[in-house]
Amino acid sequence: MRLRTKIILLAVLPLVASLALLAVAVRQQEGDLARREHALVERAYMEARRAELRNYVALAVSTVQPLYERGGDEAANRREALKLLASLDYGEDGYFFVYDLQGHVLMHSRQPELLGKNLWELRDARGRPTIQKLIQQARAGGGYVDYLWRKPSSGQPAPKLGYVVALQRWQWMLGTGLYLDGIEATMTQLEREASANIATTLLWIAGIAVFGVGLISATGMVLNFSEHRLAETKLRLLARQVVQSQEDERAHLARELHDGVSQTLVSTKLMVEAAQKNAAAAAEPAGLLDKALQRLNAALNEVRRISHRLRPALLDTLGLPAALQRLAEEFDEAGPARVGLRIDGEPVELPEVLKTVLFRVAQESLTNMAKHAQANQVELALSFEPDGGLRMSITDDGQGFDSQAMHQHPARGIGLRNMRERLDSVGGCLLISAAPGHGTQIEAQLSAITLAGLRKV
Repeated sequence: MRLRTKIILLAVLPLVASLALLAVAVRQQEGDLARREHALVERAYMEARRAELRNYVALAVSTVQPLYERGGDEAANRREALKLLASLDYGEDGYFFVYDLQGHVLMHSRQPELLGKNLWELRDARGRPTIQKLIQQARAGGGYVDYLWRKPSSGQPAPKLGYVVALQRWQWMLGTGLYLDGIEATMTQLEREASANIATTLLWIAGIAVFGVGLISATGMVLNFSEHRLAETKLRLLARQVVQSQEDERAHLARELHDGVSQTLVSTKLMVEAAQKNAAAAAEPAGLLDKALQRLNAALNEVRRISHRLRPALLDTLGLPAALQRLAEEFDEAGPARVGLRIDGEPVELPEVLKTVLFRVAQESLTNMAKHAQANQVELALSFEPDGGLRMSITDDGQGFDSQAMHQHPARGIGLRNMRERLDSVGGCLLISAAPGHGTQIEAQLSAITLAGLRKV
């Protein structure tokens, strides 16, 4: 994952998570506040309505009280009381009703068709006895009753709160009620307003989140440009160093040929010329010819050594394990560290490009070890995994190094970057485990899938 992506994720994820938690908390708190407000308004509304109903019934009772206490013709007093109560109404749906304690309708100003009927068995849509509950509450000294009743203005059943009292001497139940669908509409409106407030708050939070993410993204772009410039600088430096390395290797090869093979061949040429002169003088040229042969053999060995360093023949003929064995022997002979090879698993034939990459990685690793590690023991291990994968590791007990600092420094670690790029080109990965004073382990890994893909190419 690129550095810019990491920085953006480290900045965006906590911001988004914090704003999400804030949104949840705000929604929860506003929801709780809306519920408390709903309950408070409903309670205040019901208390006001209960007091209103109690006052209405008290007014009705005081209206008929003189007739209730008057002597004389009891039937006439009752008829006059019912007439007075029928004239008392309030609002569009406010009225009084009178039943006897057996459930007969004595007066109902809004539903005169009920007069004289016995509604003792009347039940609402939920199966609850309506008149029985009203009469029972009146007999108990009066009070409130919740029930369903047809609303005069709409003709539809609606929830209603009634207040009833009993006129015991006349065996009457006197009461009135208020329909509660108005409070339901009010509560619905309050809920809509609360939901609108919550939505507005969440929109603000979402806007802040978008602004924050945009700001972080802009910062990431700035960092990306800076990182891009740094990468270009490193790339140019790396290109120069690669070119310089090539030139250094050519110069090294030129010195090897000039100082070794060239001098040997010149010396051999002189010996052969001398032998020719002696032969012309009838002298014995055998000694000079023997020396010339020795010099020619030395030159041949030198050429073979140089060519082996450039491209070992064993890698093409006997495969990677044999080439690594020879490489380990060369570094072991050169000293001072002891270098050994370990082969694990059953060797299999590898693609040409992979053999070259692994050999160069091993060669570069051992060269770095010889130059910098100051190690006493080095182990080169090649493992053919049971699952078809491949792993090669070079481990030494030397002085180690700071791998993180080496990776970040553009002018150092060219060899490590070369090894990594070589493995990247074939789909492998390079793992470096190193610390100052604790040795170094360089491991090249290739999966079975990667190997299968290389074999198909």
